[in-house]
Amino acid sequence: MLLVLTVTVSGFTFKGGDEDYLYEVKIHPGNIDPDKIFLLVDKSDYRMYLYEDVTLRKIYKVVFGNKDQSDKRQEGDRLTPEGTFHILSKRTDKLWNRFMLLDYPNEASWNKFHELQSAGVLPAGATPGGGIGIHGVEWNSGIRDNYVEGRINWTLGCVSMKNSDVSELYDIIKVGTPVVIRR
Repeated sequence: MLLVLTVTVSGFTFKGGDEDYLYEVKIHPGNIDPDKIFLLVDKSDYRMYLYEDVTLRKIYKVVFGNKDQSDKRQEGDRLTPEGTFHILSKRTDKLWNRFMLLDYPNEASWNKFHELQSAGVLPAGATPGGGIGIHGVEWNSGIRDNYVEGRINWTLGCVSMKNSDVSELYDIIKVGTPVVIRR
C-alpha cells in the first residue's frame, strides 16, 4: 500500500516533504532567471513565495509591522499594505542588512487611501505613508532571526526576513520585480 501525503500551500500542492525542501533550497543568480521572478507575500501565513514564471522555487518566513493583518490605511498605523507593487530600488543597509524599496503608495494605493478619506474613515490631513520595503532584521537593536521564526511583528509596515534570506533574495531579484502582498 502506497500512502502519499499532500499539503496545499497558497493553492499549490506538495507531496511528502517537498514543502520543507522549499524552505532550505539555495537560490542564486546562476540557477534562476531574474526576468521571470515574482514574489507573493501572504500575510495570513507569514510567508513569502518566490516564483520563477509559474514554478514555486522557494518559501521564506517573514514578519510585518503589526499583528493586525489589515491593509495599510495611513502613515503611522504600522500596517503592511496589500496590492501589487514593484521593487523600486535596492541597497545594502546598515540597519537591516539589505533593503528593497517597494513603489508604495502606487496609483491603486492612492485610490484606496482617497476612498477612505472621502468616506470619513481617515482625517483630511492624513497621508498614506511611504518607504515600505522588504528588509532584514535590526541585528544591532537586538531584533534577530528569532523574531521571524516566532512571528513577532516589529516593523513600521515593511516585510522583514532573516538576514541570510534577505541577502539571498537581494542577489537574485532586480529592480522592477513584481511583489503581490495579500492577506
